[in-house]
Amino acid sequence: MPNRLRPAALALTLALAAAGCGANVSQEEGKAAGATAPSGGHYPVTVENCGEKKTFAKAPQRVVTNDVGITEIMFALGLEDHMAGYVMPDDKGDLTTVPWKDGYRKTKWLSKERISKELVLDARADLVFAGWSYGFNEGEGFTPAALRRVGVDSYLLSESCRNGQGKSRGVMAPLDALYTDLRNLGKVFDVEDRAETLVASFREQVAEAQAKAPKGADRPRVFLYDSGEDKPFTSGAFAGPHDIITKAGGDHVMKDLEDSWTTVGWETVVARDPEVIVINDYGDTTAEQKRKFLKSYKPLANVSAVKNDRFVTLDYVDLVESPRNPAAISALAEELR
Repeated sequence: MPNRLRPAALALTLALAAAGCGANVSQEEGKAAGATAPSGGHYPVTVENCGEKKTFAKAPQRVVTNDVGITEIMFALGLEDHMAGYVMPDDKGDLTTVPWKDGYRKTKWLSKERISKELVLDARADLVFAGWSYGFNEGEGFTPAALRRVGVDSYLLSESCRNGQGKSRGVMAPLDALYTDLRNLGKVFDVEDRAETLVASFREQVAEAQAKAPKGADRPRVFLYDSGEDKPFTSGAFAGPHDIITKAGGDHVMKDLEDSWTTVGWETVVARDPEVIVINDYGDTTAEQKRKFLKSYKPLANVSAVKNDRFVTLDYVDLVESPRNPAAISALAEELR
């Protein structure tokens, strides 16, 4: 595992008790087919997820999550007792020091490879929490529709919602996506108070960072570099880095891209002349290797961030939708001041 150039320590640690709710899930079409819901109490509940209304007769008890940010949303809500396990590679940083380390300790790491229908069925999952390009992929036949056919429900990460323009993603601001998922899952698992406590705490943390962040003409132009040498993979307006950059006091140079994570041309980066480059640290290529590439790539030689050696490294989980986003804003705001 590569060494991490980690940002400031995360500021939020919440003691969250486990929820004790029912067992399985049904959608509206399931109810129409004859499924029954218990009368009275909290259930059934309906939430809107990526434009689809989903009704839950009981709280899912065997959830499988895909990827680190999604998994930590469940942990932040104290829902590890409702999980069958999680799937993610082992390149996501040191998981023993995060606020939700007990969630990782208590929950089974099902696979370090790709999530699949076979894995989900082996885990006896009643719900898969994943997203488009966060596990769900038509090319591999792993989709919410495919899971529905074998009796497994799904919840889509709101950052990954498709907006109707081909496969482009994004229907709301990135932090709004995080807050939406926390509130939806709070309702689904009958932990709405926990969800509201998290959202309020995160809003306060973001407001404190914004109060100290650069403003007006002092806002530096910032580019997010994820990966890629022929063409850079970066963030548009609907991926986490957009809100992280802008609320930390930066001017996101790709704010006009109506997509989440996407590819652009180097000529666009050069033309927009970022003054700071944020490096997404994950995968087989270390943050230092990425920095060295950017410094040595001749077309970027006159870009302000490269000339002035202004690079900031954040971890992958800081930048995708996750409960670490507010702390990432605080950390980046310090670097931009």
